[in-house]
Amino acid sequence: MTMMAQTERGATWLAGAGLRPTRQRMSLATLLVGDGQDRHVTAESLFEAASSAGEKVSLATVYNTLRAFCEAGLMREITVDGSKSYFDTNMTDHPHFYWEDTASLSDAPAEELQISRLPDVPEGAEIASVDVVIRLRRT
Repeated sequence: MTMMAQTERGATWLAGAGLRPTRQRMSLATLLVGDGQDRHVTAESLFEAASSAGEKVSLATVYNTLRAFCEAGLMREITVDGSKSYFDTNMTDHPHFYWEDTASLSDAPAEELQISRLPDVPEGAEIASVDVVIRLRRT
């Protein structure tokens, strides 16, 4: 796939959410979805990828852009251990494997997950989503 096609895919992704295609958003969107593959990134890993690609973008801008992408419904944030955030471009409902040895996240097969019962929610509340993160340790 040409770089132009990857950039076009990033622009289309942003336009679909009504986000203005700033230079930083375009470069990060191209890195995230340009090749058509879903990604699980941290702000730090995306910053490193952008820097390696010669993009001039600060870590703070990467954080702010990822937040904007989440607010626009382009990505979702998955928090592991209450401190480490991963950002996922796959917006379908699906569980994740968290690999403890590499501190990485990957998709788990949604069709194999069965949740038969959830607890009753308090009055005046509704379930917004259920995030399933399965922690793995290599043997």
